[in-house]
Amino acid sequence: MKEKLEALKAEALEKLQAVTDPQMLNELRVKYLGKKGELTEVLRGMGGLSAEERPVIGQVANLVRSAIEEVIGTKQELFQQQETQNRLNAEKVDVTLQGRGLPQGGIHPLSRVIQEIEDIFIGMGYQVAEGPEVETDYYNFEALNLPKNHPARDMQDSFYITEDILMRTQTSPVQIRTMQAMNGETPVKVICPGKVFRRDDDDATHSFQFHQIEGLVIGRNIRMSDLKGTLQQFMKEMFGPSAGIRLRPSFFPFTEPSVEVDVSCFKCGGEGCRLCKQSGWLEILGAGMVHPNVLRMGGYDPEIYSGFAFGMGAERIAMLKYGIDDIRYFYTNDMGFVKQFKGI
Repeated sequence: MKEKLEALKAEALEKLQAVTDPQMLNELRVKYLGKKGELTEVLRGMGGLSAEERPVIGQVANLVRSAIEEVIGTKQELFQQQETQNRLNAEKVDVTLQGRGLPQGGIHPLSRVIQEIEDIFIGMGYQVAEGPEVETDYYNFEALNLPKNHPARDMQDSFYITEDILMRTQTSPVQIRTMQAMNGETPVKVICPGKVFRRDDDDATHSFQFHQIEGLVIGRNIRMSDLKGTLQQFMKEMFGPSAGIRLRPSFFPFTEPSVEVDVSCFKCGGEGCRLCKQSGWLEILGAGMVHPNVLRMGGYDPEIYSGFAFGMGAERIAMLKYGIDDIRYFYTNDMGFVKQFKGI
């Protein structure tokens, strides 16, 4: 049996030296060292050996197995090195080639306007407040002096999810949540930017989803003149130092008195042009003194505290500032449109 093992070793090593690919190497490994391999077949005859011969033959068999495994291991390592080198050669990078240019992005004009408005009011000492886009009827309407069946609710044309849950139609609920979180403390100075949702047909000036930025100030002895001065300063920083404003009486359920605020046309300087429809003024936002009922809902005594609030559409501001004539451009993902605002 010893002679058979030596002959098997010589045969296996000779054939392994001639191996040229991994598949052939694996086939020879199975042929000689597999469960049904030739070395296993030889070892099955050890049962007929004497007790003295078995250890000797066992030692020879182990030496044969080790010799074959060593050659197989060496060959496997060689093939792996060859495969790695072939991959390196195939995937070689020519460092002398010109690099690929990365496209330069830009800030969306709507995001740019919202950030600019936030920066202006932060510079005046305001804080930015946020709230949920899915709101309760209480915060969206009732706490803002619009009880059930109030006719002004029809102005909002809301997306209701349940009888008491809806997509917010304004960012005013954030004002109520902020007031309640303050627990009657003052001063309150916040702006509330965010998405709002109303059932509307999409056209050049309307969308079912748009952005509002509302502001709220509450404290002692807050007057209409404070509101006017704040908005005057905002317009000058947003549209230029020559911008002027005018207030026109209006109605909002959550403010009393209420006003519509116009800014002098920054394109014609108030002389009249196509943008301002020859009026010299551009309607820009709504505002007013916080209604006493809203103050009570927020936890403030209207006999002691007063405040003002204002709200503007970010799309409206962006359209005026950049001369955009269709609100749908903001949402159509037209890269040609967005690229116009690089570097502004």
